[in-house]
Amino acid sequence: MTTQKLDALRDYNSAVKSAAEILCKGGIVAVPTETVYGLAASAYSDSAIKAVFEAKGRPQDNPLIVHISSLDMLTDVARDIPECAYSCAKTFWPGPFTMVLSKGENISESVSAGLDSVAVRFPANKTVCDIITASGLPLAAPSANTSGRPSPTAARHVIDDLDGKIDAVVCGEDSVVGVESTVVSLVGDKPRLLRPGAVTPEQLRKVLPDLVIDDAVLKQLKSDEKAASPGMKYKHYAPKTETFLVEGCSGSFVRFVNSKTDCAAICFEEEYYSINIPKISYGSKHNESTLAKNVFSSLRDVDNLGVKQVYIHAPSKDGVGLAVYNRLIRASGFKVITL
Repeated sequence: MTTQKLDALRDYNSAVKSAAEILCKGGIVAVPTETVYGLAASAYSDSAIKAVFEAKGRPQDNPLIVHISSLDMLTDVARDIPECAYSCAKTFWPGPFTMVLSKGENISESVSAGLDSVAVRFPANKTVCDIITASGLPLAAPSANTSGRPSPTAARHVIDDLDGKIDAVVCGEDSVVGVESTVVSLVGDKPRLLRPGAVTPEQLRKVLPDLVIDDAVLKQLKSDEKAASPGMKYKHYAPKTETFLVEGCSGSFVRFVNSKTDCAAICFEEEYYSINIPKISYGSKHNESTLAKNVFSSLRDVDNLGVKQVYIHAPSKDGVGLAVYNRLIRASGFKVITL
């Protein structure tokens, strides 16, 4: 398969039109969103969804998120929608927020991995919304990377992983959020945070005061447990370099990594010049949004350093920091060192 590169920065209208035509024919296309690049296919097509799983090497029991471009499309993909869902939509859409609702009858069973629910998002990125509108299709779209690898925040990351495996990639702007959307389930007794993102628990509780945080946000699901959301069960986001997450103050982290050999550090910018081994700064410890924007590109870049191991300084679990910590604990396979 030859992967087309559709340059939305040079010829926007042509890229949108071409992407929509490929999707309408049952193809799969990598598209930019504000969170990460997604690998899109018609949410109504079993064969297209199966092609997404095959291109990524994604486990079949890992559900996908369906993307829409207007609130009017919500009833096309979900049913028995509670009033609180509309309150969430009014507050957080368009944006990096996903709701798990009862699945509409037209949605492919492959999208929901056998569950009777569907995850739905209305993204803020204009390019993907225009593609959805032009195609007339809700699009199921996991991250456009090889399963288990760091999620792509630039078109070049998609090409590195999936060139020759997908029909096209829309080469647009880099992702501004940098981590996948916040996912909240609205199908149980209480709203449940399944995956943290840029919409924080503090913001959610202003709309959903009885929100609970699922144990899987910070803990590993058992092998026989079923994932209710993408990113809950399997090792994700990992570079090829063996990865450890390190908790502790800056002084302890600097001393720890400086005592190591044949390794690298992903650190905060405040400690960068105190570290003597190969290192990458992923932002200020005081700015969790910057850490989120840079975390996946830093995980990809570490593989270029030629070391056996990388030690990552863990962020706080406050605000957006919880989303970054969630991604890093999975990237490290839950290997955490406390200093």
